Parts: sequence; C-alpha cells; structure tokens
Amino acid sequence: MKAVIAKHTDDHYSGGWGFPKHPFNWTSYVFYGGDIQEADVPWLRDQLAEMATLPPLDEEDSDVQGLFMLTHEVDGLIEWQIRDGRIHVFPGEERHQYLGSV
Repeated sequence: MKAVIAKHTDDHYSGGWGFPKHPFNWTSYVFYGGDIQEADVPWLRDQLAEMATLPPLDEEDSDVQGLFMLTHEVDGLIEWQIRDGRIHVFPGEERHQYLGSV
C-alpha cells in the first residue's frame, strides 16, 4: 500500500492518507480523508484500483478490501467498494446520507 501511495505522491492530496503508528493485531487499516476537486478524483481512484490488485502477503491474508464514501455536490453520495481486485461503484444508501451534508 505505502509503495502505491508513494508512487502517486503529490504536494497536496497525499496528506489525506493515514496509517496506524505501528502494526498491531492481524489487520492493517489505511484511511483517506479529505476534500478533492472533481478533476482530481482520478488521482485517488487510480491508487485504489492499483491497491485492489495487490496480492495477499501470504496464504492466511485476504485480498485488499475497503469502503470509501464520496460526496458530490450534484451526484450526491457515492460508494466505492474495493474488493475482488477492483473498485465496485454504487449509489450511496439513504442511511449514509448524513455523510453528504455540508
């Protein structure tokens, strides 16, 4: 994950990535939070698409999985599910609409 992020580093949006200070337990969590201009959304999506294809570290690990909720001023809430080696895009569910309130 960190290698993918490093490859796409910029001087602005890259600051939205967050990692635990040190590994613990058996699952690694990565977080992204920030406002991105619509024209720059491919910057994030390209990274996630590349991460989705990463192989498990060993046979006990699962593939990369994740959930991203995006809010758009016109299109509303959008859900990106990272699983099965790719990004699945769905309209956001009503129960998550509070995330899109400004």
